[in-house]
Amino acid sequence: MINKPLILVVNDDGINAQGINFLAVLMREIGEVFVVAPSSNRSGTSHAMTLHEDIYVNTVSSSDNIFTCSGNPVDCVKLALNKILPRKPDLCVSGINHGSNHSINSLYSGTLHGAMEATIKGVSAISFSHLSYETKINFNEYSSFIKNMCKENIDNKLLKDITLNINIPDVPFSLIKGAKICRQGRGQWNEEFVATNKKDNMPSYRISGKFISQTHDKESDSWALDNNYISIVPVSIYPDHTSHLQSFKYLENVI
Repeated sequence: MINKPLILVVNDDGINAQGINFLAVLMREIGEVFVVAPSSNRSGTSHAMTLHEDIYVNTVSSSDNIFTCSGNPVDCVKLALNKILPRKPDLCVSGINHGSNHSINSLYSGTLHGAMEATIKGVSAISFSHLSYETKINFNEYSSFIKNMCKENIDNKLLKDITLNINIPDVPFSLIKGAKICRQGRGQWNEEFVATNKKDNMPSYRISGKFISQTHDKESDSWALDNNYISIVPVSIYPDHTSHLQSFKYLENVI
């Protein structure tokens, strides 16, 4: 292939996760690939940056362009674009995440926000997640879908300022009904705080919980995933709710 597209692969599960290693191999069928991933799991870091300590970059494989970063997914993208890659990439793909990043989960997701950082920098970006939290998943069945989505993004340069947030249901591939463009569903986590109390009698906890969907809207990602569709949500990096601006005009009088 002449003039191969340059593809940046990142994640938040860390360099050893199955999802990113599968995605990197798949992307090498499309173009030249650089992998820059956290050195350990950074799930739930959203758009956090490392500002008050050094960030370390380690070369895992110079021949395969694989690097780790001691920081978060956003740090990985910033370092990749400014210090590691030879030029601006044609595409950034993040994932494949082990676990859901649909509905309100997208606000917490380091996977999605790594991709969104690339979008901020003017790079087309896609975030891929699979709803199973298992560490070993058969991603092979989704190879054609993922490759086609990435090629479409490279070839047609989808909407500026938009990151595609794609979630795959945790069902056998034979039950997948198709892909569906969606809006983000409503929902929240009902947290559980398990006391650990491991240090000097100071209160300490492990946070867990259950996600509760609060929407049955057939246009939502939650509905799509519940009904065995792959959900595709175009996420803007400028969520200003322009349609509601007039409703808040009265606040200008508060001064």
